[in-house]
Amino acid sequence: MAIRPIHITGSPVLHQRAEEVRIFDQSLAELVDDMFETMDKAPGVGLAAPQIGVGLRVFTYDYPDDEDQERRGVIINPVLELGEIINEPADEDTELEGCLSVPGERFPLKRAESVKIRGVDLQQMPVEIEATGWFARVFQHEFDHLDGKLYVDRLAEPWKEISAEVILERGWGKPGVTWLPGLDNLED
Repeated sequence: MAIRPIHITGSPVLHQRAEEVRIFDQSLAELVDDMFETMDKAPGVGLAAPQIGVGLRVFTYDYPDDEDQERRGVIINPVLELGEIINEPADEDTELEGCLSVPGERFPLKRAESVKIRGVDLQQMPVEIEATGWFARVFQHEFDHLDGKLYVDRLAEPWKEISAEVILERGWGKPGVTWLPGLDNLED
């Protein structure tokens, strides 16, 4: 297992649709192991393969439920069904979202309160999860990465403009900018 560099917004792999996984082999298992190790070290609650420079439809997650029971896994080739998204501005206190590919920043974003996600695991066994609240947000966020979208792409004004200014000020928004969890002093 290895911790891999996390790509920051502007890297082409983050802004294009990832490819379906077609080959389930040792290489894929090693990728998933590296994703878990990188996610844990960052620390994050989810990590999509494009965030470590791999354009495949794979993401890992680790988000405990309300009773602190572990919910940790991998979903490969996911399909996401969204619940209703309430048509009102995101709450600036309770709907803040962050991203390891826009490290250290948080902005309010309205998301669906519930989702159903389907895909497969490393053994190609079906995975189907219904999630609500923050767990649903994690799945929406990671699924977006697989479609070449970052949460900052979905922000409403004035947050969209503010995030664009921050990205410019930090020297992001161009290819080749990464950070390495455990070595770089960045926060999610």
